[in-house]
Amino acid sequence: MLIRRETPQDVDAISAVTTAAFRRRPDAPEPPETALVSRLRADVGWLPALSLVAVTDDAVIGHVVCTRGFVDDTPALGLGPISVLPDRQGGGAGHALMHSVLGAADASGEPLVALLGDPAFYQRFGFVAASKLGIAAPDTAWGSQFQARVLSSVPHGLTGTFRYASPFAEL
Repeated sequence: MLIRRETPQDVDAISAVTTAAFRRRPDAPEPPETALVSRLRADVGWLPALSLVAVTDDAVIGHVVCTRGFVDDTPALGLGPISVLPDRQGGGAGHALMHSVLGAADASGEPLVALLGDPAFYQRFGFVAASKLGIAAPDTAWGSQFQARVLSSVPHGLTGTFRYASPFAEL
């Protein structure tokens, strides 16, 4: 498996992977995460270097993206969605994507990555409840599912309310 940056040729495959990963039933409509990725790609918060795909046998099997977010006025990253084809889940693609995007974010000098997800899964990547770091969720109902991971360039005392790229507000 290879983890690499998204290319224009990957857009349709990413859409198919995202749809397959988030669709709950075969006859269900397209999940909102599919349109979210497209809207993020068109947003000013899109960071091409942080849109990564997992490729096996020249086929895209997974995708992760981080976009520009903010803790109050301090730039940070919002992670998501992350998706892996259902028949490839549990095979390491999701782990590889997470490690790669976190490494790329850290190498780029980003201070923090925030996400909404299952704490049992994301704690293995160093995420903790964002509230423990003094970072408030955009929606207080998210509780401990709103998590953050500090990176090497985090400024001392970074606290405040997190804000995702604007397409997230349309969900």
